[in-house]
Amino acid sequence: MADDFDLIIVGAGIAGSTCALLCSRAGLSVLLLERGEYPGSKNLSGGRLYGYALADIIPDFQNHAPLERRITHEHFSLLTAEGATTIGGTHPASASWSVLRARFDPWLAAQAEAAGAQLLCGATVDSLYTEQGRIAGVICEGERIGAKTVVLAEGANSLLAEQHGLAARPAWDTMALGIKETLALDPSLLEERFNLEENEGAAWLFSGQICGAKPAGAFLYTNKQTISLGIVAPLSSLRDGPGAASSLLATLKHHPTLRPLIRHAQPVEYGAHLVPEGGLHSMPQRKSGDGWLLMGDCLRTCINTGVTIRGMDMAVLNAKAAAQALIAHTQEPEKTLSQLYEQFIAQSALWQQLQRYRHVPGLLQREGWYRQWPTFAQNVLRDLSRVEPDANLPLWKIVLRHTRHFGPARLTADILRSLRCL
Repeated sequence: MADDFDLIIVGAGIAGSTCALLCSRAGLSVLLLERGEYPGSKNLSGGRLYGYALADIIPDFQNHAPLERRITHEHFSLLTAEGATTIGGTHPASASWSVLRARFDPWLAAQAEAAGAQLLCGATVDSLYTEQGRIAGVICEGERIGAKTVVLAEGANSLLAEQHGLAARPAWDTMALGIKETLALDPSLLEERFNLEENEGAAWLFSGQICGAKPAGAFLYTNKQTISLGIVAPLSSLRDGPGAASSLLATLKHHPTLRPLIRHAQPVEYGAHLVPEGGLHSMPQRKSGDGWLLMGDCLRTCINTGVTIRGMDMAVLNAKAAAQALIAHTQEPEKTLSQLYEQFIAQSALWQQLQRYRHVPGLLQREGWYRQWPTFAQNVLRDLSRVEPDANLPLWKIVLRHTRHFGPARLTADILRSLRCL
């Protein structure tokens, strides 16, 4: 079967569109397939784009991309059942933005089209086409389309990769469920509530007792006229947690810390999707082979750093390494695609990030972080700010008192483990 394209990329998310853009710039013929009505139509990302990776590919993207707000205000809260300990700060020169993927993804795919890629939406790939023992294309709605290489960027639900034995089903303890709601709020009220100037944005991250004492985190990002609010909980927490996954977000919205922030906001979108957060140790053993390559959430490059889940910048970094390997393979056919892909990943910022946070997934599975530390922080702050006729204890005595309550050895072990992982 003759090759219709140099590349067929399955999935027009950030990884797929970025790879299509770079390969098209290099003169490769690229078909970008998207099963949704348009790129981003099925995406439920939390919505924070760290711009450094994309700026390396589209230097002036911030002047053209449909960004929401530049994140200038950061908050982090440790939640107990009825209270919170919060720290925050402002970063006027921040290089990250809130985005809505239903607006951002079509723009990025259009950049790939402008470079020469062909985009086909509403196209479901039924299976991969094999010829003489190698992947040679796809079967899309009954039609065979040939390609020198098929790039799978189909997301966390890597059905094609699993169906053809290119990647094993991920272990349940490396996957999380992201539950997100978008809430409409008048821009002037939003800016007043979060103390923002025009076009400034806030990112608010939450940890602690979100899923009982089980591991889970939550996020809030301000957009131009909406708020993105969500929870990311490991599947193990949902299996053993206090209630149904569908009730977690509703419970969070009634927490005393969250309730004033979203008052009068109206729901406009709700959904859930899988998030790979196992990091380096959860990646498939084989990243590419004869006629195929895995990329993005399909390769499980998303990382949880302990304070945020980074998917979009990791997708761009991965797409760049994939594009470099695919382009080099056309110039150095004596080298296998697997050798080139491993080489460019090892030389990339993606690999540095994966190595840097490789121990964090194990750290975040410790339930003490979600039960003991929020209570410890709240108790110390309460005693420190208490005003009574008798003078307050010195800070070191307050800390020591509550350390004894929770167990000095356990808290010390948590601190040392955190310093090593984070």
